[in-house]
Amino acid sequence: MTGTLTFDHVHLISRDPWGAVKWYREMLDAEVTREQEDLRGAPQIDVNVGGKTVVIRGIRPGEQTADPRPIEHFTGYSSHNARGIDHFGLSYRGDLRAFCDELKAKGARMAIEPWEFEPGMVLCYLAAPDGVSIELIQVD
Repeated sequence: MTGTLTFDHVHLISRDPWGAVKWYREMLDAEVTREQEDLRGAPQIDVNVGGKTVVIRGIRPGEQTADPRPIEHFTGYSSHNARGIDHFGLSYRGDLRAFCDELKAKGARMAIEPWEFEPGMVLCYLAAPDGVSIELIQVD
């Protein structure tokens, strides 16, 4: 390869894109960086979350989107128990359990409560709109 790859974005399809944007702003301090009211038949909004772009777009004419499976906690791990993208993850520098309490006070729901994945590594899964799971990982 002669070029360089860098991560660009995660693209989410939402039943209510503006409602999803509101949630990301309120829960994760996301910042709207671009708004397109009608991109091929649906609104599309780019938000910056933790320095990365999350594209949130509505359902386009002709699309028949399926609901994702809910995340499940198995012994020693969590999964949507399906192929494809399972979740995306964000690192949190600080007390993750306290941050989760703050999120819940704002109305967020934890799909999987904070737990010690391995010694010294606490993680959890935040239930975002449209069945999206966001892994939060405490880092020092």
